[in-house]
Parts: sequence; structure tokens; C-alpha cells
Amino acid sequence: MNAQPIPKDLLRSIRRLAIRTNRLATDVFVGNYRSAFKGQGMEFEEFREYMEGDDVRRIDWNVSARTQHPLIRLFREERELTVLLAVDRSGSGDWGSGNRSKRYRMAEVAALLAFSAVRNGDRAGLILFTDRVEKIVRPEKGEQHAMRLVRDILYHPCRGAATDLNAPLGALNHIFRRRAIVFLLTDFLAESYERALRITAARHDLIPLHIVDDGERRLPDAGWVAFADAETGERLEINTSDPAARVIFESEAAARLGRVKERCRRARADLVQIDAEAPFEKALRRFFELRRLHRR
Repeated sequence: MNAQPIPKDLLRSIRRLAIRTNRLATDVFVGNYRSAFKGQGMEFEEFREYMEGDDVRRIDWNVSARTQHPLIRLFREERELTVLLAVDRSGSGDWGSGNRSKRYRMAEVAALLAFSAVRNGDRAGLILFTDRVEKIVRPEKGEQHAMRLVRDILYHPCRGAATDLNAPLGALNHIFRRRAIVFLLTDFLAESYERALRITAARHDLIPLHIVDDGERRLPDAGWVAFADAETGERLEINTSDPAARVIFESEAAARLGRVKERCRRARADLVQIDAEAPFEKALRRFFELRRLHRR
């Protein structure tokens, strides 16, 4: 059976997103990305004659004896990395209190990371998930491959609606045995994922990117409002003009954000919080800078 063609308006959206994030990756983030992540090891490059100030432990005595000159080994970092984008496609991602949904913000961030990776000669792969693994795209190089990842993040039809972080993390750990850089893009509207988070952070370089909409942190003063859970269908009416209701809502939201931070801290995973509406470049640039300083 032939695949359904992508609607023209969605195709335009994919192209706009790809052009913007590819340009941003090229102009701003390539150097930051490269300096933030270590290669997989060191690879021999050449011999050079020993000079005063060099570390004598780097002298290759066998080669030096044959040439009658003290020579040291020079190495370069193996740069080829594997970047895996684990992107949440559950129902809650379709919501947004402003002009864009959390799902579109995840797509923007994932696209930027994919283009930054392939621009550096690294391989990028994708895991789409809800309460199950919806799709896995094996890591490859090249801008055409990055374009495919952007298309799948925005367009691939998903069967599930709820969120289960154990599904993608478990699949990732089972399929990808070699250490990779894993960006987990989700709104963390899930529970009981602490163990999977710890195991993944121990096996890979796990970076959770928490996508948060301002409407999830505070209520507008808009009278009685009916809310529906996009993942369970549960409905609830709240008098948003009631100061007590707003205080309770904001307190519970702050506690939920705090739990996410604490769980990532315990897993030793570098959490990055990204607002669904505000520009996200600053948060990512700050993260890359901290990673670069940590490497020193």
C-alpha cells in the first residue's frame, strides 16, 4: 500500500522549520555543539620531534631509537559521535497557551540539534514515543537525513496518546549498546520513570530537555474554564478568577517541576528547561557553554 502524501501546508511547515534551524545551526551553534561534546576516543595522527616543554611520557622510545631522534606521538580526538533524539509525541504536546504547541517547540529544538550534529559529521537518529515506541530511525549522516528526521517528528502518525518514558528509554538501552548523546525532549507528564532515567544516564550521555508551557505554571484570570486532559480525556472545570484556586494550581505546578529537577539530578542527567513560547536559543547556548567549561 502506498504511503499517504504529506499535506501541502504541513510540507511548507517542514521546509520553513528546516531552513530556519539549519541556518541557526550553521551560523550560531556548530562551534558551540562541537566544543560541548567529547569524541569517542583519541586517534593517532603523526609523530613530531620532541621539543622542550613536551611531556616526556609521550615519547615513543622504539621509533626514537630507530630514527636517532626523540619523537613524540600526536593524537587527535575521534569526532564522530552518535546523537539520538528521543521525542515525545503524546497528546499533551499538542497543547499550547500561546502561538505554538509544545510539540512544535520540540520539533524546533530537535531539528536544530539534528542539523548541528550532521554539520559536524556526526550521525543523528530518532526515537518517537508516546506510551509506546512509535518509530525508530537509525542514526545516519547528512542533511537529507536530518530533513527526514524533521519530517517524521512533525508528521509521523502515532497510535498512542499517553506518555511513558520507560518505553523509549528501555528500547534505546536495548538497541543502542555503544555510548551515544541522547537528547530526551518531553514535557515530563509521566510517572515512575526514575529507574529508566538512571540506567540511561549511566550508559549514555543523557540530556533531558524539559519543554514547559507557561499555561502549565499559572492560571489566567478568565472566570470558569473547562480543562480536558489530552492524554486521558478527563475533564475539570476551574474558577480561574478565584485567587485560592490560582495559588493551589501554581503551588502544584512548582512542585511538579521540582520533582522533575530532583529526578534528573539523582540520575546525574543535565536537565535543560525550555519554554514553549520564549526563544529557546539562549537556554541551549547556555547549556553548551556550561558543557564546554566542564570539559576543561
